[in-house]
Amino acid sequence: MKPSQATKLRNIMTHQTFRDRILHWAYEFEIWAKGFDAILEIIGGFILLLTTKLMLNQWVIAITQHELVEDPRDVVATFLRQSVANLPVNMNIFGGLYLVVHGTAKLWLVGGLLAKKAWAYPLAIIFLGLFIFYQLYRMSYQFSIGLLVLTVFDAAFVLLILREYRLSKHR
Repeated sequence: MKPSQATKLRNIMTHQTFRDRILHWAYEFEIWAKGFDAILEIIGGFILLLTTKLMLNQWVIAITQHELVEDPRDVVATFLRQSVANLPVNMNIFGGLYLVVHGTAKLWLVGGLLAKKAWAYPLAIIFLGLFIFYQLYRMSYQFSIGLLVLTVFDAAFVLLILREYRLSKHR
């Protein structure tokens, strides 16, 4: 960084309001959270790709056994067992590929945002916008609190990306 750029950036940072610093912190926190989530998606995708439905079913039975012994009507354990038992035969392949591709794309965008690359801002907005649209579509058929929370966080992240993109043009 050239001395004049460093001085300019320092002046911008010292004249930021408390609100500006909080919004920037939230933006950076969201980037790191999305990056962590992307890594988990990729790992989960590979796990799905490397397992069969039978192996997945046995794994879920093993991790839920203790809980169901204590409470045979445990909602989460019962849901997990029924979900895995009712998976279509090749769903682990589709799900695994989806998670690996989605996680890789998200990780690529996170890298671009962290590096403050100009192309990453609009692509991240489009990427998140498509998922927000899909999430709203899914909620129109079957409402989910989890999906609503995810949609609200994604929408807030889009607004934070827009703000950072505008600020980056003025630097």
